[in-house]
Amino acid sequence: MIGAKNVIFGFFFLAFTAALGPYMIVKLMPDTEKAAQQRQKAMAELQVLASNDFERDLEPVSAETLGRLNTRGLLALNRFLQQRALVDAVKAGPHAHGNLEALLNIAVGVVLAFLALPAWFKQLISWCFLLGALFHAGMLYLSVVFGLGWAGTLLGTGIGPVLILLGLVLAGVGAAWGWRPRQGSM
Repeated sequence: MIGAKNVIFGFFFLAFTAALGPYMIVKLMPDTEKAAQQRQKAMAELQVLASNDFERDLEPVSAETLGRLNTRGLLALNRFLQQRALVDAVKAGPHAHGNLEALLNIAVGVVLAFLALPAWFKQLISWCFLLGALFHAGMLYLSVVFGLGWAGTLLGTGIGPVLILLGLVLAGVGAAWGWRPRQGSM
């Protein structure tokens, strides 16, 4: 069966990309929480000063002290935003797209079993989805999670999404052309 490779690939790729969920919780979230606590502490100190008309113990706070506190607050905010951006990049990139493209491969693998089409056309559909997932979600995984710049460059070519879209169009054409339900169904 031509679609079998898509189903097998899809389940393994789904497990691989779904594993990013626990990775984010174990590896990325503690740093994000720590950065959030540091940001909150720095901002709270500035908020107290602002609410007290920039006085501490009824004495005006010097411009130098205020500048230092403000700098600490900005740096803490920046650390938090950078850490949060990393978590969001993993969630929105390889985790979400990888799961979707894995499920697409599973679905197309099953659908190919029901299509009465020439083998070359089925192979074309099959390889569009396989290569599309590798060149899109696979490159997202390598560039975002592992920081490999060359994968980001390859991702920038757009070949992965184009292959997925081409696969979807070809699968639609194939379904319209060669859908043959099994005896006794429909």
